[in-house]
Amino acid sequence: MDSLRAKSLLGALAVAVLLPAVLAGVSTAAEPDTQPYLWRVDGAAAAELTAAGFDVDHGLVVGDQGVADRVRALGYRPRQVDTVYKPVPATAQRADLATFYGGYHTAAEHEKHLADVAAARPALTQVVDIGDSWRKTRGSGGHDIKALCVTKKQAGDCALTPNSTKPRMAMMAQIHARELATGELAWRWIDYVTSGYGSDPEVTSLLDTTELWVVPIVNPDGVDIVASGGNQPLLQRKNADNTGASCSTPSYGVDLNRNSTFKWGGAGTSRCGETYQGPSAGSEPETKAMEAFFKALFADQRGPGDTDPAPVTTMGVMLTLHSYGNEIMPPWGWTWDPNPNAAGLKALGDRMAAFNGYTVLAEGDTTGTTDDFTYGNLGIASYTIEVGGSSGSCGGFLPQYSCVDSLFWPKNKGAFLTAAKAAKAPYRN
Repeated sequence: MDSLRAKSLLGALAVAVLLPAVLAGVSTAAEPDTQPYLWRVDGAAAAELTAAGFDVDHGLVVGDQGVADRVRALGYRPRQVDTVYKPVPATAQRADLATFYGGYHTAAEHEKHLADVAAARPALTQVVDIGDSWRKTRGSGGHDIKALCVTKKQAGDCALTPNSTKPRMAMMAQIHARELATGELAWRWIDYVTSGYGSDPEVTSLLDTTELWVVPIVNPDGVDIVASGGNQPLLQRKNADNTGASCSTPSYGVDLNRNSTFKWGGAGTSRCGETYQGPSAGSEPETKAMEAFFKALFADQRGPGDTDPAPVTTMGVMLTLHSYGNEIMPPWGWTWDPNPNAAGLKALGDRMAAFNGYTVLAEGDTTGTTDDFTYGNLGIASYTIEVGGSSGSCGGFLPQYSCVDSLFWPKNKGAFLTAAKAAKAPYRN
């Protein structure tokens, strides 16, 4: 999930524990049960559990029976409430290397999708290479990080310069690799706006006046790791940076949503922890790529002080998709103090929430996040959208693939459209 912003739900703290044991196959009667489950721990202290080596993740507890035993040894009583892996229908078993876990697309397939859309609709789209993944910078495979610009193209459109005459909305997904539905929502958004031009008046008007930018996979190396598990995806959250660490899969890497150069520090310092912030601010190539991308798209429209508001004339919206929580979260993440554009951000958040029913709130216990960077450095109206609930077949970060079309896309299409149409003046209520 986006930020692991801890919170209480009916007095319960959710603790996610990701240990190598969750990677084992289906247990048998003669073997320990190593399947990951969702647990709830009532009254748990986040600081104590984090210090004990647990991964604190709001919404549920992820771990096998051995993890539950470790929690019990600390005096808590974990209650099993759900499974992590959801059933994969027999008709949706993995048939090729393009999909996994019932239909989710690999990083390579997302890249092919961008290329196919651009080839089919050259008057509306342009693919832009915005940087490299960690593995590519090390010469060990990896990926280019790709963005797609969608607009009715005119001279000068889709250029990586901040002086565009059209307002811009940017969407990014799967910065946390295991949050599978987010990349699929970006895919649906691309198909919706490109196929609707000329037939859907709302989409046509939007693309005539606005640039839409989409980075469907921010963390492609991480997605490769997740997809390698097939119908039991590996629970890789971070990127693939294994420098100087002897962590097991899926424990190595840097949390790219703790690595931003804006208010970096204060997150995880353990290299094997799920919220490891990296050795320094902006240390990861994926972070460098995204921050350079945003600076190229958007002019700096806010003063340098924490309490300096972006002017009401500010253009631009940024959505970063995560799971889970059914929430729309504007900045700040680094402090509980309200941001200086809180009223305007809440108003637009409420308009989005009218479509998806999510709760609009800011939670200030997460440093080095992407949305704090785009708002704090550039003044852009920025939101983390936490897709889905915490349990059930459509819950957690590994929901059934069918939930994308049956639930997540119908709920969020209107919210995305609302954000895009507001890009010209997002702070005007």
